[in-house]
Amino acid sequence: MKNQFSEDVQKLLFEMEYRNYSPRSVESYCNSMQIMENQLFKRLSEINEVDLKRYLHGLITQKKCSNSYINQHISAYKIFVQDILKQDWESIRIIRPRREQKLPVVLSVGELERLLNTPQNIKHKAMLVIMYSAGLRLQEVLQMKPSSIDSERMRIHVLQGKGKKDRYTILSQKCLEILRLHFKLNRPKVYLFEPQHKPGEPVSDRTLQHIVKKAAEKAGLKKNISCHTLRHSFATHLLESGVNIKLIQHFLGHTTLKSTSVYLHLTNADPERVSSPLENMNI
Repeated sequence: MKNQFSEDVQKLLFEMEYRNYSPRSVESYCNSMQIMENQLFKRLSEINEVDLKRYLHGLITQKKCSNSYINQHISAYKIFVQDILKQDWESIRIIRPRREQKLPVVLSVGELERLLNTPQNIKHKAMLVIMYSAGLRLQEVLQMKPSSIDSERMRIHVLQGKGKKDRYTILSQKCLEILRLHFKLNRPKVYLFEPQHKPGEPVSDRTLQHIVKKAAEKAGLKKNISCHTLRHSFATHLLESGVNIKLIQHFLGHTTLKSTSVYLHLTNADPERVSSPLENMNI
C-alpha cells in the first residue's frame, strides 16, 4: 500500500500506524489525501486552508459526497498539519459541515423474523442471526472467531471493535444453537465465518452485504436495508422491551450516550400507557 502514496502521504500513513489507527482508517484517510493531492496538483504540505475548503466545496456541491466523507478529509488533514507539520490547528480550524439529521431504518419484530427465516444456507442464517441478536457491526461479524463465543456465561467477546475497543455483548440461546449447527457443518478453521473455498480467511464485506440484501428481497421487505439495519433494530427492540439505555450503550460499544439516544426516537412507546410515579404512592 505504501508504494502508491506520495512522500507526504506516506508520512501521514506512518503517523497513523504509529498511533495505532485501524488498517481501514489508515487506508481510507491516506487514499483521500492522495486523491486530493492528485486533484490539486500540490503536495499535501503545500495545500493550505483555502485550497482544502475549495476542494471540499467541490466534493459537497458537485459530487454530492456525504458528511462522513468530508469529515474524513478534515480529520486526515488535521493529523498531517498538527502532528507532522507541527502547526497550530486552532489557527486553521476548518469547521465541519452540519450533520444530517437522519433517523436510521429499523425493522419491526415481524419483519426481522421474516428476514432471519429466509436463508436456507445455515452459515448465512448464522451471520444474520448473530448480527441482530448481539447488535454487531459488519466488521465485528467478519472478524469474529469461535473463541469469542462464551457459551458458559452466555456472552460474546467483541475484540478490537470500532475505535479498537473490546466489549462484551449478549449471546442468545437460539443464536448459540444456530452457531453450533453452523460449526458442525462448516468446521471453520480461524474465523467463525469463512468462505467455502478459502478456509482460514474471513468472509468479505461485499459477501455479507449481498447476503443481507438478498434475504431482504426474498422476505419481501421494501425498506432500504443494510447490515447496520440489524444493529439498529437490535437496539430499538431492546429499548422497547424496557432495557436500560446505558446497558444498550455498553452492548453497542458506543463511547457516548448521545450515539445511543437516537434510538429513543425510533421506539413504539405509547405515551398514553405511561403513568406518573405519583400513582404508586400512598397519599
